[in-house]
Amino acid sequence: MRKPCCEKKETNRGSWSQEEDQKLSDYIKQHGEGCWRSLPKAAGLRRCGKSCRLRWINYLRPGLKRGNFGEDEEDLIIRLHALLGNRWSLIAGRLPGRTDNEVKNYWNSHLRKKLIQMGIDPKKPHQLGGKGLHIKTCLPDLNLDLTLSNTAPSTTLVEES
Repeated sequence: MRKPCCEKKETNRGSWSQEEDQKLSDYIKQHGEGCWRSLPKAAGLRRCGKSCRLRWINYLRPGLKRGNFGEDEEDLIIRLHALLGNRWSLIAGRLPGRTDNEVKNYWNSHLRKKLIQMGIDPKKPHQLGGKGLHIKTCLPDLNLDLTLSNTAPSTTLVEES
């Protein structure tokens, strides 16, 4: 059995303070991302490694986009979801600055409902064809199971005239 990553009595489990955010950011800028399990102690934080990792990836990492999704992002999410299903990290990988969790939440709270209101079943990708952008996908040879593959599919967007 694995040893717990931190003592629950000594771990802060509430909201992150600006001071904690700064400590985490400074530590990662100096040492880089790495062993999240040992990072809190080394950075002087009373948090568990998972909490530090999630805070960095979802809130503090440079290049994260904030705010509403644009129409182009919505279109891309809809089409990639039709192609890849609920593989949120693969979809987010095609949207610079967006996290997999953010894309998943946006799909579940906005886009899925929007498609249903338009009379489109989000589970039937063939209903999406005929308008705007089309996705051409080239899967790596002999590795069609994306859930078992470390290689993401190559996706190219083509503007339809």
